[in-house]
Amino acid sequence: METKQIKNCDIGEGTEIGDFVSIKDSEIGSNCRIWRFVNMYGCKIGSECMVGSLVEIQENAIIGRETRIQSHAFICSKVEIEENVFVSHGVKFVNDRYPPSGNSDAWESTTVRQGASLGTGAVIMPVDIGENAMVGAGAVVVDDVPPNAVVAGNPAKIIDYRD
Repeated sequence: METKQIKNCDIGEGTEIGDFVSIKDSEIGSNCRIWRFVNMYGCKIGSECMVGSLVEIQENAIIGRETRIQSHAFICSKVEIEENVFVSHGVKFVNDRYPPSGNSDAWESTTVRQGASLGTGAVIMPVDIGENAMVGAGAVVVDDVPPNAVVAGNPAKIIDYRD
């Protein structure tokens, strides 16, 4: 029984990939760890990243180096996550404000800046999350988050700033 389907990929030296994965048309940097039951296609992952079990990363998503993506996260097309970001368990990104639009040209992009941290179960609409910002667990982010801001709630509001 074949447990890995890896097709048309550029995988860096020292990268470990678990069983029961499907990775197609993707670029993965060196010294990464991809856990079991991961689905990735048409994406780019920087070096020294970790992708947890049961994660899906869609085409045209970009993940910067030294980023950790915990289990059950969903990263859709048009998401860019910069370096050294923490994406906790069950974070979901949305690129279609009015699903199902059926028109990928209408999808919107999201950028998560360097050093940001996204809490468990957060939902991230098409926004810009600033450098070193922190999104609380369960937050629904519908507006841009300034650098160093701490946001929480539904909809997420600024509750503090990080030093």
